[in-house]
Amino acid sequence: MNDRPFRILGVQQIAIGGSSKQRLKSLWVDVLGLEVRSSFVSERENVDEDICALGQGVHAVEVDLMQPIDAQKKPAVQATPLNHVGLWVDDLPAAVSWMTARGVRFAPGGIRKGAAGHDICFIHPKGNDEFPLGGEGVLIELVQAPPAVIAAMG
Repeated sequence: MNDRPFRILGVQQIAIGGSSKQRLKSLWVDVLGLEVRSSFVSERENVDEDICALGQGVHAVEVDLMQPIDAQKKPAVQATPLNHVGLWVDDLPAAVSWMTARGVRFAPGGIRKGAAGHDICFIHPKGNDEFPLGGEGVLIELVQAPPAVIAAMG
C-alpha cells in the first residue's frame, strides 16, 4: 500500500447526533467550553447542526452537534450518537479514486461541498458485494484539507 497517492493528515471533525441540539450544547458548549462557530441547515441531509471548535488554528477539530429537522425522515442523524468521524486528506480526488479501485464503498453524493465549505465525501458504514470495504459500522467523512492544514500537518 505504499503507492497511496494521498495522506490522511489528522482528525478534522467528529459529529454527534441527538434529538436536541440544545441538550448537546449544554454539555459541549456550556460545560466543556467549545465555541459555536457557525450553523448549518440542510433539508436534503435532514440536519440542523451547530459547528463548534475544539482547539485553535489549523489544529482545531470541528465538533458538529446535530439534530434532525424531521425525526421521522432519513438520514436519521440522531440514530447513531457518534454520527461520523471526519479525516483531513491532502488530495481528496486521488484518495477517492485510489480507494474505489481497491473496493472501498462510498455513500451516494460523491465529492461535494460540506457544511464548513470544504470538499467532502463519505465512506459508507457497510461494504457490499461490489465494494466490500466500508467503515464497519462507522460513517467516515473524508475532507479536503486546505493549504494551511496541509503545510502544518503534512
